[in-house]
Amino acid sequence: MILDSKKYSLRYAFFYTLIIAVVLFVPLFIYTSLILEINEAKIKKELQEAALKIVGKMEEYDNSGVFRYPRFSAYESGLYDERFEPIFTLLKFTPKSFAPGYHEQEGVRYYILELPEKLYFDAKYLIVAKRFEPWEIYRMALMVGIGIVLILMLFSYMVLKNFSAPFERINQALDNFIKDSMHEINTPLSIINVNIDLFTRKFGSNKYLTRIKAAAKALATIYNDMDYLIKKDRIDYQKEPIDLSAFVQDRIDYFQAIANLRNITLVAKIDSDVTITFNKTKLLRLVDNTLSNAIKYSKENSRVKIYLKNLQDKAVLTIKDYGIGIEEPKKIFDRFYREDLNKGGFGIGLSIVKNIVDEEGVGLEVVSKLGRGTAFIYTFKKAA
Repeated sequence: MILDSKKYSLRYAFFYTLIIAVVLFVPLFIYTSLILEINEAKIKKELQEAALKIVGKMEEYDNSGVFRYPRFSAYESGLYDERFEPIFTLLKFTPKSFAPGYHEQEGVRYYILELPEKLYFDAKYLIVAKRFEPWEIYRMALMVGIGIVLILMLFSYMVLKNFSAPFERINQALDNFIKDSMHEINTPLSIINVNIDLFTRKFGSNKYLTRIKAAAKALATIYNDMDYLIKKDRIDYQKEPIDLSAFVQDRIDYFQAIANLRNITLVAKIDSDVTITFNKTKLLRLVDNTLSNAIKYSKENSRVKIYLKNLQDKAVLTIKDYGIGIEEPKKIFDRFYREDLNKGGFGIGLSIVKNIVDEEGVGLEVVSKLGRGTAFIYTFKKAA
């Protein structure tokens, strides 16, 4: 599979940006909290100073003429009696608390100064207020955070793209090499099979030709797995009605020569006229890998049973061997995992099977007992 540097860069740029952003947003949050506290302290001081200015203006009044109440563009204020009734007010909101001191209310901050009785127009309280929206600070912090994330994302993407470019070229070259190698393998493999058949027709079969033929089939299975892995992301595998009964019987006949080498009997009980809608290439990989593994891991002089049951709305295919069993059932579908390193192979067959059953919604159950064998049970939806 070819490395896509753009997808790789975007995926990991997002991942690294997320990690760094989390680290950076913690100090940004602390900084924002400190800014809010500083602003609250600043507003409190401003309101106290404004209250003192108003009191100073009232002290300067000598009870002659009209008293011009101080007005500020940045503040609202008002005088209230001991029952909190307004004597004169410019406030455009109703305070929720009349306790002396600094108060926070939705969208506004106000300071209440308790006045000496009967001194300033019979007022008991002076309230000075200022509009304050902390969301402005939050909004600014959010914009800074978004800017940091975008810059990090762009920088990470550029670095990772440049970093992955050489690997993409190497991966492309390796992919081309594998494709060419697969093509070169296919030609001699086909020649071997054709000449074995011709030789058998002319001179008859013998144990040496049978072994060569079985080995060629085993090699063909590995070749087909590799070919499927290379092409599966580039080809849209179309589904079609398949006679599963005939298909399974054909694959049993194909693997009979391989089974004969180890004196393994393939026992088939196949219901007739079982039809499913599936892709032939995917079905071939699923059945071939399961059958070849059953033969490979069976004990010599044993059996492999193949059952195909025709149920009302589904078809159940069971391939059961009487071999060594599976020690780690959860790992067998991992690519390159092999339980018995002496059996050969690359450990990709069952990972292909798992990929196919997941994509096509095929039910799969694996039942295994060490030393007694394993059964793979596939449940297919029947063709409508």
